[in-house]
Amino acid sequence: MESKGRRKLKVAIIHPDLGIGGAERLIVDAAVELAAHGHSVHVLTAHHDKSHCFEETLSGKFKVSVYGSFLPRHILYSFHAVCAYLRCIFVALCVLFMWPSFDIVLADQVSVVIPLMKLKRSAKVIFYCHFPDLLLAQHSTWLRRMYRKPIDLLEEKTTGMANLILVNSKFTKSTFATTFQGLHLRGIEPAVLYPAVNVEQFSGQCSYKPNFLSINRFERKKNLQLAISAFALLSSSGTNSCEATLTIAGGFDRRLKENVEYLEELKMLAEVQGVSDRVNFVTSCSTQERNTLLSQCLCVLYTPKNEHFGIVPLEAMASQKPVIACNSGGPVETVKHELTGFLCEPIPLEFSKAMSGLLSDGELAVRMGREARRHVTEMFSTNTFGDRLNRYILDTYHQRIE
Repeated sequence: MESKGRRKLKVAIIHPDLGIGGAERLIVDAAVELAAHGHSVHVLTAHHDKSHCFEETLSGKFKVSVYGSFLPRHILYSFHAVCAYLRCIFVALCVLFMWPSFDIVLADQVSVVIPLMKLKRSAKVIFYCHFPDLLLAQHSTWLRRMYRKPIDLLEEKTTGMANLILVNSKFTKSTFATTFQGLHLRGIEPAVLYPAVNVEQFSGQCSYKPNFLSINRFERKKNLQLAISAFALLSSSGTNSCEATLTIAGGFDRRLKENVEYLEELKMLAEVQGVSDRVNFVTSCSTQERNTLLSQCLCVLYTPKNEHFGIVPLEAMASQKPVIACNSGGPVETVKHELTGFLCEPIPLEFSKAMSGLLSDGELAVRMGREARRHVTEMFSTNTFGDRLNRYILDTYHQRIE
């Protein structure tokens, strides 16, 4: 008989939109690693654009099925949460009625699928909480608060129905406890499973050109204007910055109004601050293009405040590049201040000082880069992530959660 520790399971992964964001990167890594551990993995989603996705979703290492792509993502640029719930419920119903047996269901972002999956009595449900959705939503008006109230209550109720809850950082775990106080009082505590990076993917040649690189989606919450303002300060501070450039690259989806508007706002900001001739915008770059940018930059600027985790700092450190990030949220747990980068107050002056230090000392970035590569290999590799996730999967299946 096969031992419990080596049991190969049927795993369903339910994700709303299989694009190219940080949450999607984690889901893809989870699918790849679970398949590598011998499990049969099936990713089910409401959207998968084969021209705008991670390459691994096309590799055949795991199956991808799309249900409900005809359902809207928004109604007149509103009701995004309701539409996301409806799309995920549709996916969950398809799993429920079209796929008779799964041992484990791994869901993320939208917890409303959990009670539906619990109807499959043969399956255990794991929910990965990137961050409580109710904190991401805007509650700015009375009408919006009324609209969000039942959704927020449903999020807490359904999240607590999972057999195991995972979160992406200690920061998110503490936020989870204060946000879902009812679950906390019931003794429901999530476990931390850090996202990972494929270190071997960043093993090519490395140079340190005087180019600062920012990688993130073109969303206002990513605070990309901080990179431009800091670069403008650097450019006016001395002669050692005259050769420096700034590249802002990241996920860009023309379907999303915010992406289109924010890109134009950033271009206008660069123009107003007099650095538009040295700021380059790269939208929706491929994995290969991203890796090339990382291999040739001086360092990476990571600008979001209170980011739940942040995969970009890991990719930068795997590329032997130091990271300048805000001293809050996930980066506090991943970037070692003054060893693999700098943790700064989220203001242009502080970022600019750190940028100037790296630009002035050609060896500093090299030293930090070597330490960064060692650090991320030990703590945040996909192998480490896969082994830990596999243990959680098997423990949940055998109900041995500690």
